[in-house]
Amino acid sequence: MDRLTEMEAFANVVDQGGFTDAARKMGISKSAVSKHVSSLEARLGARLLNRTTRRVSPTEIGLAYYDRARRVLNDAGEADALVTSMQSAPSGLLRISVATDFGVNHLSPVLSEFLRDFPEITVNMVLNNRYVELISEGFDMALRIGELEDSSLRARKLTETTKRMIASPAYLEQYGRPQKIDDLNTHKLLHYSNQSSGNVWKITAPSGEKRQVRTTGWLSVNDGQSLLNAAISGLGIAYLPSYLYSEAMSEGLIEDVMPNLPVETLGIYAVYPPGKFTQPKVRAFIDFLVHAFADRDPVKW
Repeated sequence: MDRLTEMEAFANVVDQGGFTDAARKMGISKSAVSKHVSSLEARLGARLLNRTTRRVSPTEIGLAYYDRARRVLNDAGEADALVTSMQSAPSGLLRISVATDFGVNHLSPVLSEFLRDFPEITVNMVLNNRYVELISEGFDMALRIGELEDSSLRARKLTETTKRMIASPAYLEQYGRPQKIDDLNTHKLLHYSNQSSGNVWKITAPSGEKRQVRTTGWLSVNDGQSLLNAAISGLGIAYLPSYLYSEAMSEGLIEDVMPNLPVETLGIYAVYPPGKFTQPKVRAFIDFLVHAFADRDPVKW
């Protein structure tokens, strides 16, 4: 007899408390359930059930076997469901976490095309500027920019952006242009307030040396677009990714403060929970984003 069927019959007898209800659940006869369980006990050489005229209960060995058998059966059921879902059209609710500035400026504009391509998927895009815990907070995936923290999450690179120090022409005219990294100590700096490292800028010097510059800031805010607006208005120097400042720079509203420094390149990633298989809705969205951002210039978004 089939080993899984024997295990299923035994587990259902334990779950249902008897052969009659187990047979009803499996859609077979009571005698068939009894034969499967007897065959299992004969193959194992152990009695798994205590049978009386009034009730059926697992023996000590049977209870230990039941715990393992139920896990095997659950895994088998999940495997069957996985194959079915992998072959079906992507569908269901897709919950995404993304930084506010990137979500508003670059993810929102392409969502309509994705939803037209996959009408069975609904999207809940949560805009925030904090590091979310995907699994515990119920997200299917997140978009993250820059160096990824060590974690068990899977990641796929979507595209790249660059990062520069920018300021308005009016600010540079009033306060002068810093010529070297140490000159930043005398300037008005604009910071992200939600960085775990505090007001620290990681900068590559012309020599290639990695510098960590800890400076006091004139303004701290937890939103990149607000920092850009502050820089445009002449409040100080901001250190931002090109997907935020590219348009403003092309319009002459801001300038590259220290063009002699090497360009910092940041990866933009889709991160999602671990596992050998990716949910179809997640896989479809990531593939879509790779295509949607394929022609983005890291310098000129």
